Amino acid sequence: MQKKIKEIIVVEGKDDTQAIQKAVNADTIETNGSAINEAILEQIRHAQKNRGVIIFTDPDVPGEKIRKIISSHVPGCKHAFLPRNEAREKNGKGIGVEHASTEAIRKALEAVRVEMMEWKSDITQSDLFIYGLIGGAKAKKLREKLCERLKLGYANGKQLMKRLAMFQITRETFVEAMEVIMQEEEMNHERYCNPESNKANS
Repeated sequence: MQKKIKEIIVVEGKDDTQAIQKAVNADTIETNGSAINEAILEQIRHAQKNRGVIIFTDPDVPGEKIRKIISSHVPGCKHAFLPRNEAREKNGKGIGVEHASTEAIRKALEAVRVEMMEWKSDITQSDLFIYGLIGGAKAKKLREKLCERLKLGYANGKQLMKRLAMFQITRETFVEAMEVIMQEEEMNHERYCNPESNKANS
């Protein structure tokens, strides 16, 4: 039996609705792309007032644009995010909710985050710089790992600070996540640099 989702899920199109409804029992509102009109926004406002809304757009630039438009017009929405690697078409060309497995969709909906606009984050720009999340050669890769671990969806350097505050990520949670990621990076580096010792140990 499929899990019933109380909130209405906002997606981009019919294929996304079909993928969602294979995974869970849910109602959706389709934006039909990034050109969201006032009628669609009014539907989302009504849904938020009566049942609540989960924004579940594609993990790409247009999807983030839609998420931002809805958030600015309808405060207090919940957000579900898919990692990019779980939203890719099998041939690697397309990316979107419609390509995700039922398991990936369920996991994303179990990890929804609530948008909190008034919360003051204790994470600073310096923290992002120290951990290599901005300005470094590996910044994009590290941001992807952090966002996946904290279920934030992908964020570029400018978006990350806002996303951490929006979802009330404490500095303690941030540091814990980054320490795990840095340990993984160090282990991967050692394996790459010492392939012979790895063979000997195996």
